[in-house]
Amino acid sequence: MKNRIVRGIAGTFILISLLLAVYVNINWLWFTAFVGANLLQSSITHWCLMDKILEKFGVTDELNPGQKC
Repeated sequence: MKNRIVRGIAGTFILISLLLAVYVNINWLWFTAFVGANLLQSSITHWCLMDKILEKFGVTDELNPGQKC
């Protein structure tokens, strides 16, 4: 579950930053690059700051009974 939340947050950040780059200022693409770099880093090191933040809020990796993914 936590993994799905992390991916959802990352995707939302990327889409919002792209909209901001188009409608506000092109420099918002730096935020898009930052999110992408963090995703790449977490795939290599298996450490993700958003994972740690979600753990502080009590979100776990455990599946609820009947949940498939």
